[in-house]
Order: sequence, then C-alpha cells, then structure tokens
Amino acid sequence: MPRVMVQIPNQQPDPSSPAAPSPRSEQPPPAGSAPAAVPTSADVARLAGVSRATVSYVLNNAGAVRISEPTRRRVRAAARELGYVPHAAARSLRAGHTRIVLLPTPEIPVGPLYSAVLNELQWALSRLDHTVVQYGRVGLTGDDAARAWAELRPVAVLAPTGIGPDGIAVLRRSGAKAVITLGPEAVEGAHALLMDHSEVGRAAGEHLRSRGHDRIGVVMPREHGLDAFAGPRLAGIRRTGADTVPLPLGYEEEDAARLVGEIRAAGLRAVFAYNDEYAMLLMRALQDTGTDVPGDVAVMGADDLMLGRLLRPRLSTVRMELPSGREIAALIDRLVRDPSGEPVVRDVLGATAVARDST
Repeated sequence: MPRVMVQIPNQQPDPSSPAAPSPRSEQPPPAGSAPAAVPTSADVARLAGVSRATVSYVLNNAGAVRISEPTRRRVRAAARELGYVPHAAARSLRAGHTRIVLLPTPEIPVGPLYSAVLNELQWALSRLDHTVVQYGRVGLTGDDAARAWAELRPVAVLAPTGIGPDGIAVLRRSGAKAVITLGPEAVEGAHALLMDHSEVGRAAGEHLRSRGHDRIGVVMPREHGLDAFAGPRLAGIRRTGADTVPLPLGYEEEDAARLVGEIRAAGLRAVFAYNDEYAMLLMRALQDTGTDVPGDVAVMGADDLMLGRLLRPRLSTVRMELPSGREIAALIDRLVRDPSGEPVVRDVLGATAVARDST
C-alpha cells in the first residue's frame, strides 16, 4: 500500500479575533441527538452578511478579486465559528483540476541540506494555496510510479530521477500542468532542475590536488540508492586528472575501522569521503588507530554541516548551493498558472570547496 502524507494549506488566523473558540463549538451535542448538519458556504455567508461568492473568494485565497480586509476577517471568523472548511473535491470539479502538488518520497536517505529545502518548499507551496502530498510506495519506480501518481490527479509533480518520457506523458494526460524532474539530465516533455553531482567531485578533487594529492581514495557508500550520487562524484574527481581508488564503506563504525586498514595498505594520503557524515565516521576511525589527520591522511567531506566545523581538526568540505524552497515553489506556481510555455531547464547545483584543517 502507498504511504500518502498530506499537508493542507493553512488558513491564516485572524489577528483581531479572540483565540478561544466560540461557545457554540465547545458544547457537545446532547446524548442520543441526531448528528449536526454539515455547515455550508451558504451558512457562512448568512452569518458573515456576505454573498456565497465572497465566501468562496476569501476561503480559496482568490487574489484576483478585491475584498476588504474587514470583510475577509468577518468571513474567516464565521467559517471558524461554524466549523466550515471548503470542499476540496468540489473545488477541483469547478476549477477543472486539483491543487495537489505531489512530492514523491525519496527511497534513499536524504541529508540535512535536502531536508531543509524540502521543508521550506512544502511551507511555501501551502502559502500559495497548494495542497502538498508526499507519496511513497516501496519498490515502485520509473514510469510505473508515474502511473500511480497520476491516480491522484496532481496539478504538478516534482519527480526524482528515473522517470522517462512515457511517464511524463501519463502525468500530462491525467491533468498535471507542470512536471519537473530533479536529476543530472532533462527528460523530454518535462521541466528540469539539473543537479550534476560530478561538480561536487570536481570541487573536492581540485582542492585535494592543490594540496599535492594526485592519488585520492573515494568513499562509495554501500547504502541503497546512494550510488546515484556517489558515481557522479567519483567521475568528477577523475575529471580533475587524479588517480582514484574507490573505497566501499557502510555507515557503521566496524566497517570504518576495517576501511582504515585498506587505506593504510593502499598507501593513500587523501580521501574524499562522499559527504560530511561519512567523513566524520572515517576520521574518527583513523584517529582511533593513531592516524594523524591531515598529517598522515587528509579527509574531505561534502554538505558543510555545522558538526563538521566543531570537530578537531575542523573538517574540509564541499559546500553545495541549491535554490531555496521558496524559489522552487514560486516556479511551480508560475508553471501551473501558465503551462503553455517551453520547458524550463535550469542548472541548480553549485559546488565550492571549503578548506579547513582536515586537509
């Protein structure tokens, strides 16, 4: 069964109204009484002294219609008192599409950098009156996943790597006005936010070579799915002309201790450890055996986590620049409102080496 997590746009509270709920809503119905009638927009209109159209404009955040702030407050207060919320299905029928923006849940671990962007993206989309749905189903990938997403009739999809032109076409036919892919290459029929992780490896390789290291060990995480990022990072280091030695590593202390022996046996003097978390794991294992960092082995990570700055020696890293969640939300909203333009393709991943004490 799929896992679906929904974030509904928040109706902003009226700052001038009391925080406490109406006494009407606090009193439970008498025992044995019939269920209370479901409130309608007509009830809200009567209580607020406005038309049903005004209620619809206010509660659906219709920015194109000018309605005074006192009227907006009065409508929202009436809706809260009656316990009325707009009917999403009915609104979708009237509009001809939903307000769902679907964010497939990654099947691989995402670091703090991506998590922060995704959190801000969800918040920003809800502010733009979109309903954010995170969809996850283990083992469903590519065009098969696209067909499952299409069942929800999203107005937009922010899709991970692996979806092809056929999957894009399925989503388009289901009513999606904007399909945006995240990955190293654009996909026919979709907008694309290009993230070329070979740039991360290039930045790390250039820094380590500037420190005199022409032979570099490169950590390749054993964890499922991370090879999609580790492979391009390895390729980026090779692009700098460095001789590379791939080093498989599971995210466990025991495996890091084993890897220290391999690093010593191979005579490696520098390691790019995929990201800061693997770098900190490896650095601790090296130090536990009396290996000096960076005197014996230089260690470099990626992501520029705060914890890496607190270590001794402080961790050298690759700082990655991504667009903010607000910028991505604004792009999605613009593409939904004007779906007729040419596909948007943007390079969005920047990478800069940050030299500290571990190299």
